[in-house]
Amino acid sequence: MKKLGTILFALFFLHAYGYAQWIAVKTNLLYDATATFNLGVETALQKHVSIDWSGNFNPWTFSNDKSLKHWMVQPELRYWLHEAFNGHYLGFHVHYADYDIAGIRLPAGMKSDYCYDGYSYGAGLAYGYQLYLSPRWNVEFTVGGGYTYLEYDKYAFPKEEGWSLGKYRNKYWGVTKAGISIVYLIN
Repeated sequence: MKKLGTILFALFFLHAYGYAQWIAVKTNLLYDATATFNLGVETALQKHVSIDWSGNFNPWTFSNDKSLKHWMVQPELRYWLHEAFNGHYLGFHVHYADYDIAGIRLPAGMKSDYCYDGYSYGAGLAYGYQLYLSPRWNVEFTVGGGYTYLEYDKYAFPKEEGWSLGKYRNKYWGVTKAGISIVYLIN
């Protein structure tokens, strides 16, 4: 709680003294398409630098016991080529996720005839573009790639409690971030 207070104070301090010109709140439509709750908050630290904090949560089990249950956080430091929240940017992000995936094929060797219960973390580089719509609204397009380390218990699908096929570790190089987001700007 002390760290959260320190971060909030720093953001207020930067904003109060003119360094943080804007704060943005956003939602990623690609996560929305998978019924995943998601929220991003981004603050400009300087004219060309911002920090984006995003997180998502999916608690649902779909038909036929398939699931994409997870929670994830993915902060990203961004350098804007023109100015924050306007045009092209390059970013460096880190991510952590805890997941319980069943019956769904995903990258990193996850097949639809298994269940995976574990966690992952990693980092990557991103490129993005924010398209100006109005003084308060933008649309953001972003894609990023990098490294992810995964550690999980593997089960046959459908998952039968207590019958783990073993513990696994996997490394993944590829897409670590993708988004089409609706952005609301606050100044």
